[in-house]
Amino acid sequence: MEKDSTLWKEEEAKEIKERIIAALEQVIDPELGIDIVNLGLVYNVHLYENGFCQIDLTLTTMGCPLVDVITDDIIHALRTVPEVTSSEVKLVWYPAWDTTKMSRYARIALGIR
Repeated sequence: MEKDSTLWKEEEAKEIKERIIAALEQVIDPELGIDIVNLGLVYNVHLYENGFCQIDLTLTTMGCPLVDVITDDIIHALRTVPEVTSSEVKLVWYPAWDTTKMSRYARIALGIR
C-alpha cells in the first residue's frame, strides 16, 4: 500500500482530510459527551491513493469498554466522505493521552482548566 495519496493534488488531499476530520467531529465519546477530535483522541489521518483511510486513535484509558462502539462510529462517519472507499482504526498508545490534548472547547465543556 502506498503512503499518503498521490492520486489527488496536494490541495485536494488537504480538503478531503478536512472533510474526514469534520466527519470525525460527529463521533461522540459516549462517556464524556464530547467528540473524539476535540477530546484530542485522533492522532493522525492517513489517506491513501486507493481511497483507504487509516485513523490513528488513542483512548483516554487502556481497556476502555467502549472501544468497539467508538470504532464502529468512526467507520460509519467515514462513509459520508465519498473519496474514502475503505477505512481502518488503528489504536495507538504513544504518546499517552492526557487533558492537554483536548481543545479549549472540550476543556470548557468538561470544566477542566
